[in-house]
Amino acid sequence: MKKPAGETCIICDTEKAKGIHLYTSFVCTDCETDMIQTGTEDPKYKYFIDKLRRVKTPPLYS
Repeated sequence: MKKPAGETCIICDTEKAKGIHLYTSFVCTDCETDMIQTGTEDPKYKYFIDKLRRVKTPPLYS
């Protein structure tokens, strides 16, 4: 059985093949599009903000 290629989206927590990387996190194309089209007065806006707080800057190794 073959595992689908892709990464887990930090917004919807599903494995997708296409998306963008924010530091060390992955956001799928579907969620990216949904975030762009969501107004600040929409209740989903707060949901996206809470999920995006999981994005952290990558650690610097010296």
